[in-house]
Amino acid sequence: MASYPNPLPVGPGQESVWDYPRPPRLESVPERLRIVFDGMTIADTTRGWRVLETSHPPTYYIPPEDIAPGSLARIASGSFCEWKGRAIHFDVVGPTRRAPQAAWAYPTPTPDFAPIANHVAFYAAPMESCHVGDDLVTPQPGGFYGGWITPRIVGPFKGGPGSQGW
Repeated sequence: MASYPNPLPVGPGQESVWDYPRPPRLESVPERLRIVFDGMTIADTTRGWRVLETSHPPTYYIPPEDIAPGSLARIASGSFCEWKGRAIHFDVVGPTRRAPQAAWAYPTPTPDFAPIANHVAFYAAPMESCHVGDDLVTPQPGGFYGGWITPRIVGPFKGGPGSQGW
């Protein structure tokens, strides 16, 4: 049986990833989401979505029309999520840099996640910066999950050493 950590205390204006549901929930995000890569803003929206799943910081999805043209290059790899379906992967491309496999999308997600069809999620670590409203994002630990940590989210978070069984 898996051993789960004790959730950290939640302060005013914060939420715990341990209160997020499983299976995950999809929520619209009215706050501005902004991503900077290689010196340029490659994504900027107030029409984003976030996926909330137990023990994970939220993963944010941006509508394709709010992503700078030419900043995504589709690659051959893909993946599968038991909740959202088949994902396609992208390299993120800037004027002088390329971040391999740094973004993904679900062209035909499962019905519960239909609103994020073709919306793109980005790993925060390879980006220069990611922002939720005025908050600067810290990447989720580990290299597999793409959650964005802000001061409003408390853990502990899946992805770090010893968390595989959560």
